[in-house]
Amino acid sequence: MADEGKNTESSPSPPPGEEDMPSFPKEQEGADEKPAEDAQADHSGIHEYFPPLCSDFKESKTSLPKESPTEEEQEEEVEQVESDTKSIDAEGDLEEQDNSEVPSETQKRPENVEKKISETFFYKYEDIYSWPFVTEDSGIPINLLTLKHSFGYDCTRSVNLLLMDRQTLMYIAGNQVVLLDLKTKSQSYLRSSSGGGIGFIMAHPTKQYFAVGEKGKKPNLIIYDYPSLRPYRILRGGTEKAYVFGDFNNAGTLLASVGSSPDYMLTIWDWKQEKIVLRSKAFSQDVYKVTFSADNEEQLTTSGAGHIRFWKMNHTFTGLKLQGALGRFGKTALSNIIGYVELPDGKVISGTEWGNLLLWEGGLIKVELCRAGHKPCHSGPVSQLVLDGELVTVGKDGFIRVWNFETIDAADAVDDTGLLEVEPMNELHVGRNVSLSFMSKVHDCGQPVWYAQDTNGAIWKLDLTFSNMTCDPECLYTFHSGRIEAMSVSPVTYLMATTALDRSVRIYDFISNSQLSEIRFKQGGTALTWAPRIVNPKGGVIAVGFEDGVVRIIEVYDPKGLPVLAGQTNTENAQINLKQAFKPHAAAVTALAYERNGDVLATGSKDKTVFFFAVEDKYEPIGFICVPGPVQALQWSPPSHVKSTLLILCENGFALQVPVPLPEEQDTVSTYQIKNLPTQHFHFYSIKSRIKLEEEIALREKKRQEKEKAKLEWIKQQQKSGKEIEEEDPEEEPEEEPLPPLYIPEEPSPILCGFYSSPGKFWLSLGGYDSGFLYHCEFSSNDHQEDPENRQDEPFEVIPIEDTDNNPIHQISFCTNRLLMFCGMQNGALRVYPLQDKDISVNTLKEYWSLNVHDNDYGQIQGICSSFDDRFLITCGGDGNIFSFNILSPEDVHKELKAKIPSPRSGLEKEKAAEDIEDPNAYNIEEVKQKKEYERKMKEAEEKKKKKREELMALRNEFLFLLQKNQELPKHMQLHREQYEMDHRIFEELRRQTAQRIQLVQKELAWEHEKHLIGLQKLRNQFRNSLEFDTVVVHAIQSNHQISTYRLLPMSEKYYQDKEHPSWKRTVLKRAWKQEEKREIIRETRRTHRDSRVCEGEAEKLKIPEVRKPMTHYIESKREQIRRIVEKSDKMKDKIMKRKAEWDELNKSKPSDDYENPKDAEDIREAQENMGCYKLKTATKYRVPDHKRMNTEKKVMQLTSLEVLIHKRKANMNNEIMSLRDLKVSTIDEIKCLVQELKSIQAALDLSERLPLPLIPQLHPDEVPEKKFEYDSDILLKFKEEQEAKAKLQEQLEVSPSSRAFRHGFLRAPSIKEIDPMAQAAGARLMKIASSVVTEQRKIFEIEKAEPTEMELDILKREKIKNLYLQETLIKKINALVINFDAELRFLRHKKLKLDVQMKSADLRYITWYEELLILKNLEKHENLLQGRVNTLISEQEAMQSKLNSYLAQMEDRKREIVKLQEREEALYANFQASLGENNEFAHFLTKVLKKKIKCMEEKEVGREADEEDENEEENDEESSLGIAEENSGSEDEVFDDSVCPKNCNEALFQNTIQLRQKRLDIEKALTEEKKVSANLRKKYNALAKKAKVVETSLDTADRELETFQWEKQQRLNELYVVVPLKLHQVEYLVNGEMPSDFSQALVFTNQSLEYLQKRIVDLHNEMIMQKEIYKAAQEQRKQLVQDKKEMEIKIRRLEEKCNHLMMEKFGRLVDFEAVQAHSVNIRMEELKVQIMEKEYVHSQELKEWEERILDLQQHLMKLTKENTSKLQQLNQFCLEKQQLETKLASLENAPGEEFQGTRTTAIKEAARLESRLKHMARDTAHLRKEINLLSRKDGCLREELALLSRKDGYLFLQPSSPQDAETPITELFSVLTPEMVTNSPSLP
Repeated sequence: MADEGKNTESSPSPPPGEEDMPSFPKEQEGADEKPAEDAQADHSGIHEYFPPLCSDFKESKTSLPKESPTEEEQEEEVEQVESDTKSIDAEGDLEEQDNSEVPSETQKRPENVEKKISETFFYKYEDIYSWPFVTEDSGIPINLLTLKHSFGYDCTRSVNLLLMDRQTLMYIAGNQVVLLDLKTKSQSYLRSSSGGGIGFIMAHPTKQYFAVGEKGKKPNLIIYDYPSLRPYRILRGGTEKAYVFGDFNNAGTLLASVGSSPDYMLTIWDWKQEKIVLRSKAFSQDVYKVTFSADNEEQLTTSGAGHIRFWKMNHTFTGLKLQGALGRFGKTALSNIIGYVELPDGKVISGTEWGNLLLWEGGLIKVELCRAGHKPCHSGPVSQLVLDGELVTVGKDGFIRVWNFETIDAADAVDDTGLLEVEPMNELHVGRNVSLSFMSKVHDCGQPVWYAQDTNGAIWKLDLTFSNMTCDPECLYTFHSGRIEAMSVSPVTYLMATTALDRSVRIYDFISNSQLSEIRFKQGGTALTWAPRIVNPKGGVIAVGFEDGVVRIIEVYDPKGLPVLAGQTNTENAQINLKQAFKPHAAAVTALAYERNGDVLATGSKDKTVFFFAVEDKYEPIGFICVPGPVQALQWSPPSHVKSTLLILCENGFALQVPVPLPEEQDTVSTYQIKNLPTQHFHFYSIKSRIKLEEEIALREKKRQEKEKAKLEWIKQQQKSGKEIEEEDPEEEPEEEPLPPLYIPEEPSPILCGFYSSPGKFWLSLGGYDSGFLYHCEFSSNDHQEDPENRQDEPFEVIPIEDTDNNPIHQISFCTNRLLMFCGMQNGALRVYPLQDKDISVNTLKEYWSLNVHDNDYGQIQGICSSFDDRFLITCGGDGNIFSFNILSPEDVHKELKAKIPSPRSGLEKEKAAEDIEDPNAYNIEEVKQKKEYERKMKEAEEKKKKKREELMALRNEFLFLLQKNQELPKHMQLHREQYEMDHRIFEELRRQTAQRIQLVQKELAWEHEKHLIGLQKLRNQFRNSLEFDTVVVHAIQSNHQISTYRLLPMSEKYYQDKEHPSWKRTVLKRAWKQEEKREIIRETRRTHRDSRVCEGEAEKLKIPEVRKPMTHYIESKREQIRRIVEKSDKMKDKIMKRKAEWDELNKSKPSDDYENPKDAEDIREAQENMGCYKLKTATKYRVPDHKRMNTEKKVMQLTSLEVLIHKRKANMNNEIMSLRDLKVSTIDEIKCLVQELKSIQAALDLSERLPLPLIPQLHPDEVPEKKFEYDSDILLKFKEEQEAKAKLQEQLEVSPSSRAFRHGFLRAPSIKEIDPMAQAAGARLMKIASSVVTEQRKIFEIEKAEPTEMELDILKREKIKNLYLQETLIKKINALVINFDAELRFLRHKKLKLDVQMKSADLRYITWYEELLILKNLEKHENLLQGRVNTLISEQEAMQSKLNSYLAQMEDRKREIVKLQEREEALYANFQASLGENNEFAHFLTKVLKKKIKCMEEKEVGREADEEDENEEENDEESSLGIAEENSGSEDEVFDDSVCPKNCNEALFQNTIQLRQKRLDIEKALTEEKKVSANLRKKYNALAKKAKVVETSLDTADRELETFQWEKQQRLNELYVVVPLKLHQVEYLVNGEMPSDFSQALVFTNQSLEYLQKRIVDLHNEMIMQKEIYKAAQEQRKQLVQDKKEMEIKIRRLEEKCNHLMMEKFGRLVDFEAVQAHSVNIRMEELKVQIMEKEYVHSQELKEWEERILDLQQHLMKLTKENTSKLQQLNQFCLEKQQLETKLASLENAPGEEFQGTRTTAIKEAARLESRLKHMARDTAHLRKEINLLSRKDGCLREELALLSRKDGYLFLQPSSPQDAETPITELFSVLTPEMVTNSPSLP
């Protein structure tokens, strides 16, 4: 922005260390100050322009209290802030666009110590806010304009309302933040620092600070302290162009901000240290909002155009990262998300554009919430959601609704639609035409108060407590909504008027800074001007133009000047009265202008017309002119011009000048259009491209000249120095870039504003391509003949305007003395140009004063006006803001000023209210004129047509008169009709043409004919052939009675299909029975399987192994004894069990405390089912029985059965009526025959003797309706004539042509095809003279006869008597037939009337049932859902129960396995202790060896293969355990080594211990696995049990919900009205003997039920008496039984005490005799004793055999020992002899024989041989020990045998454990004996 850059450049960045703070005076921007060095220049400028006001400006400065840190602290703080901001800027460029991180300071600069900004540091406001830009050295004072007050409110911003405390309200107004004091209504202001505008404001959670996010290039985010309003922190580098929204976290330590396009950057700030923590691109489209989660500050949410995104701050190994997950809409339509709120559990609920709520979970839509009937939660977008205990939603529809939080939080989809219907707890409708966008809460005196922002231009105070004391919504302030279209100030006082598209006109007093009055209309205002003083000296008339083309003249007056009626007072400051309304245009009015003399008002519009009105007491239209384009502005020439002319500026580049039209010169009879008004045209032709080209050429020429000048200077210097200049070849100059081509925009640039400079000359400001200049233009004097569209007019002077290429001037205004020119820019900036000599030139427009006031994006200035005395300046913009400024005058000067409201006109109170134009489609003035002209022409045409019709009628009458005269002439003189024809060929030609036309029409209508035939056939198929019975009316013959059939349709095929299939109930029950049978079968199978397993186990336990070996007599007797004991024990057990069963049976027969007699229960049940329950279904405690519950299918079956019954009854009646019609037909035929016979009889009778013939009955048309569809051409022609007659009658009743046709073309000529209806009627009437009367005459011929004889007379007499009798008989028979038929008809009619009553009742019942069906259908989905949920929970419960049972069975199996393993482990330890023996010195060592823990390597491999995920944990655990084991083993290695058997320890025992340890490890491993499996099963069981409890709870809840739903459904059905027709005698509900008007308290009973109830009263009374007697007898019986019971209890207690005493005396303790009797003999122990005896017998036999063998071996051993001893004695003798011989030899040969003095070789060899033999024997001994240990594990008895053998006589004998061992040679057995054993044996010599 140009001005934005200027404002930024003009305010140098001050050092932040200084803490000076300017004051913030109320109602003005007192902070418009500059540094001291600039103030002097500014003050000199003030002296130059306005010397008297300098002192006032100097005295306008004050200061606030401040803190005073030391100089060292200031320097440190300044350095720290600068370093931080630089580092932040540097980091900002290196940030990633998504999921980025900011490394900590220690990672970036580990060697530097991080410095922090002091908590007490503040910036100076005067050093950071944007100052006005002033051209350098211009002398323009800096305080040329100072802000006085802000009247508007930018209510279209999404969030523009902030409550800092209960009396301070904050909002954004353009480049200012306004702080409004709610009590004093005063305002304070904070300006933006950049001048680029403000994006958002947000308060800190503690309300100690607030953040202001700005707009502009690299905008700042400033944190202000409250209430001191000092800048506390400045956050830089957060976005490129503008901040959109920001939010503090709940703790207030972090701030999140989001930017606008192009970067949409989301930034997380450590705002107190001015550091960026994280940043990421939020989205690629507009982002509206960002918030922290209140419960988890590491979660954020952003929303915007078509998206919502969920963010998390995650700690990763590379640092803190910001990760976003985009919400996916799925099936839901894409929506802009404006409002949302985070729930405590992490879910998010958001609004939508169509008003529903979306519940988000995990980035997906969990459910969409709506109201009942799928109505949206709000009728429009949901703008805000607040979590305030409950969920509060704010809608654009003006409603605030409160929803139950728990219901919303637990909501879930119930069907495929994804919708869930929820009703709000409370709701508040703020008002009509209210569109809420944001609410803010504050506590006032402990009570919560909400302030709401209304997009339609209001601020509301709301009470959302929803109690009896809740206050109604209070509208605190009202403003214009949206852009302000026009503004004007009063020419006599300090009032201004504004209008906007919000349909209001407002009057402000800009001295007292208040709104005086407001008036609203049906359409929005688009133009406004205040009538000049010459028009209304009081200054109270305003002209307002509206978007529907209406112009309204309103007047403002002080109501206090009106006469006051008795008892009334006028307290209002000002009122607005509609004086006149007229509609000159068909489109929006864009400009209004009063002529300088006040005689004419000109109005311009988008409909390309300018209308002129004569200004009088009532504005009278003069006329209008058409212009080439939509009118942009109108300006009358100033008084300095000689002629009064109007400058018309059009949007499409046209400018026109017209003189004032004089009312007396205009002809307004037929139209208001002025056609001969002299008009001068100017069609702007773009020259900007040419100007730029000329500038480029001039720049290049200047560069070339400078280059040549430099070259000449160089040559002169060379010549002065005496150097020769050689002629060089001319250098080739580089080719210049080609000049840009001329560019002319295809669409002309729009004219924005303009004004007169001199007569015929004017200045223009254009937008689009041609912006950046002010163009001085002139009208040509000879342009009347040229087409304006083809003109290309160029301005004759152009002034460039600085920094306006993309920021054109929209509005230009001057002060009264024209010393200042005020310009309103497109970016909302305000410029002031001082003018010299009141003229505009290039020099005067170089120096200016500029300040950004309105919003830079959409706040273009729409109006700019100075007050009548040039003290104040008012601006209004597209952002809805209105600002007032002081023009070079401080606030103190204006304290004495006061706005004067115009006094009312005299007689105003007596005037009728002016008629307003409320219809936007009403005719404008010209259309009304044209309509009147059109109606006048039509009236003249009708009069001419009427005259022609009268002439034709006269001719017709004359022709008819001639025809009549011709008829009166004699026949021979009459003219034939053909003679009236002038030429017969004319009629022939007419007939031929008619035939041709008929053929042509038949061809043209062939397709239509076929189409209608097919249509007729379809209609017949649809409406007639589909009928089973049509309406047939049978009439009586002699009376007016009649009877008709029912019109019936055949029953649908669906009914017959339903009859073929079994009923739903039967099917469902069968299905349920089958499922129950399957479940029962499964249960029985499981139970049988379980019982069989138990029985098998018990059988195995009780199974006694048979001993098939031979037993002794003692063993057999022992067995017999055991058998008898077992039999006795079994008998005792059976006796105990029988007694126990008897007790159980007795206890079962004992009735419980709540016992009910089954007969009584059956009687009660029968009474409940059959006696009838008259409990009202509307009762709250009424519960619908299961068999009476109704659903859709049952109700459909009811309706079907009723429909079938109705159809059957009606069909039967129809058949009877059709039979009656057939009877009538046959009766008529019979009467016809009888009448014919009667006629033949009467022919023989005289006329006097003939009786009148009976009339033959005829069938009426409605008795044979099928003949209606039998037609021929005559019937069709007759029908056509009837239709034509109806059409003619309709044409005569039609009104004149509608005005709508006139609206589209009011100059349309009448149609040629219009036909005079009177002429048609006269032509259609033909003269029919048919007066011929045909008379029939009978010719009677009399024949003379001869006189008859007497016999003949007698015969004739007899014939006559016979004929007379037959005549009477036939007539009686005919009458009898008629009477019988009529009687049958009356009887059937009476029967049908009864059936009609029944059918009417059936229809009423059908309607009631159908209404019930509709209700059931509406509730069916919910009922099915609830029932399905119950069924699902039941099946789930059953499945869980089966799993629980299986888990229990598995756990029991595991327990048994664990017990077995523990028993094995105990047996192993027992075996180990037995192997040690007593007093073993190595017991401690071997015990340690046995108990040492060794980790098996196989477990590692299995664990690694089994679970790769737990590998690391297992390895760590193993390493740690191994390490501990190694440490322990290492410490123990010094004591023992388990791999080596210690000395003097039995090797076999050691190896046995090793093997036992391996077994122990295997057992422990298996035990661990079993325990692990058991623990897992227990966990699964517990988890499943918890789930089962949850399911059970859910099932109970679902059952209750279903029960509640059934009750609600019944209540819905109860709301239906049921019609019960009653006769008066049936009504017995009388009040005071009269029929009541209200039957709401009455009940309807059948007489039978009522009689039954009355009879039942007597029966119940008798039954009650009888029951009382029975009850009395039962009470006496009970008393006796209670007494008996007490006596029995005393006796039992006495016997128990005696029994206990005896047991104590005998046994010394209490004993359970049943247990003693049942367990007196341990059968198992006795069996084991028998087995032991058998084993002892077998072992004794074997021991005898072994003893015999041992004796033999001992004898053999003794023999060998003796032999060996003798040999040893011989060896000893030999040795002695040898020694003697050696002694002798030594004595004999002392010198020789030295070789014999060494070691003897033979002895050495023998000793080596003996040692090897000893080692071999030791090794054999170890092998034998291993084998012994192995065998001892296989059979525990071997150890005992060996011990027995080893104890036998103290010798060690080895007994073979198998036959194979027994066959081992004795030498091998003795090979294990060592020499030590032999020598140490006490039995050996």
